[in-house]
Amino acid sequence: MEQIITKEHKPLFPYEYSKSQRILGVDINGEVFIFSENELSSLSIQELYSTYPTKKFVTSLCSPNEFEKGLTKLYSQDKFQETIGDELSESFDLESYAKTITPSEDLLQGNNDAPIIKLINGILSQAIKAKASDIHFEPFEDMFIVRLRIDGVMRELISQDSRLSPPIVSRLKIMSKLDIAERRKPQDGRVSLSLGPQSIDVRVSTLPSSYGERVVLRLLDKDSAEIELNYLGFSDYVNSKYKKALKSNEGIILVTGPTGSGKTTTLYAGLREINDNSQNILTVEDPIEYTLAGIGQTQVNSKAGYTFASGLRSILRQDPDIVMVGEIRDSETASIAIQASLTGHLVLSTIHTNSAIGAIARLRDMGVESYLLASSIKVVLAQRLVRRLCNHCKKPSIENINLLKKFNLCSESIYYEPSGCQHCSFTGYSGRLAIAELVEVDENLKEMIHDEASEKMMNDYAFQNNQSIQESIKLNLENGITSISEIVRLQNISDA
Repeated sequence: MEQIITKEHKPLFPYEYSKSQRILGVDINGEVFIFSENELSSLSIQELYSTYPTKKFVTSLCSPNEFEKGLTKLYSQDKFQETIGDELSESFDLESYAKTITPSEDLLQGNNDAPIIKLINGILSQAIKAKASDIHFEPFEDMFIVRLRIDGVMRELISQDSRLSPPIVSRLKIMSKLDIAERRKPQDGRVSLSLGPQSIDVRVSTLPSSYGERVVLRLLDKDSAEIELNYLGFSDYVNSKYKKALKSNEGIILVTGPTGSGKTTTLYAGLREINDNSQNILTVEDPIEYTLAGIGQTQVNSKAGYTFASGLRSILRQDPDIVMVGEIRDSETASIAIQASLTGHLVLSTIHTNSAIGAIARLRDMGVESYLLASSIKVVLAQRLVRRLCNHCKKPSIENINLLKKFNLCSESIYYEPSGCQHCSFTGYSGRLAIAELVEVDENLKEMIHDEASEKMMNDYAFQNNQSIQESIKLNLENGITSISEIVRLQNISDA
């Protein structure tokens, strides 16, 4: 069978029919080759003849293993439309179109490939135009829901018949060259798409669930890799100190914050700032979010035993000047990063803590000696992402006095709240900005770290004259850039 099926051949039956009936069909020069695990019944043969009356049939039995290989090979050859949205007008109503796709009970006659492709193209097109970071395809018992994550908040796009789930998931797996016959294990893939002049990398992740496979697409706009430090939203103080640290010849620069707080984007912007082709810059990431011109990037592979620690150890033998480690997760990675920073390398990395000073305590907990931390850390930057109010529709708000006290805000100042208009898709917000605090390790703080001072003592000293995250929040509220309700939504910011 594998010798007969080639890249030029197209499947004769819809995927769902072939999968459920355990039968494959290819048309080769007018002859239909049928491969099946079991002898075809007279009823099945009669149905095939009536559906394709002008074809000549050649039937053959195959083993279950051969069938699965043939199924994957035949349907994975299908080309997914890599340029999306060209046939979709501005007035294309995705919800209405989705309702016109009726799941067929007759799998043989239910070839919904073209409508499904158009539906997925419509979903991708709307998600890209809305600047969504993720698309979630979620099957449930009675419905199939598609949701977008826009500016960090989930928003439902469409909700349809649950029977649409299998063909949509199959099409997404074909698009990302995943094994369409494997439904019991999670899979990861990648595909590049374009919408007009816009190029998008898409990371695809599947996960088996109670009612089918969940699929999440992470949309990575290649233009975002070109972002510069000045556009991240940092204060002048944070921006200047971060740029100063990037000019160091050695030491560690740490960016902290929870998942989804923009840490990697900040590191990428930093690398772009110092990438002038005079230095060898290498990274080890999980995964590589964006490809940066002129920078050597490598991706960890835990299945092959290629971890952050082994990757970092290897790239240090590649004569680097600057090293970026996607994340310090364990004591081994932390130890190698510290040693690298002490031997003439500038190391950039991220770590999961709620505050800048908290990163020092976290590294202590990992077993890094305090005297090594004092000698190696240059700057620690902690950040969060908050939504910007839409400038077209934001309006003055009357805030609860308790909230004003909580954020130490003046009751006589004017604060703003979201309203909603066409410019912001009636959400009241448009885009996000980074709110950050930065701690520069000076001689006094080095001594405190070396003497293992408490986190509170170091925090009190660090922010005697520097702006903390809470103060940065206050400034953005007073300037009408974000709203108090947005800060309340992100309670972890106020507790940081």
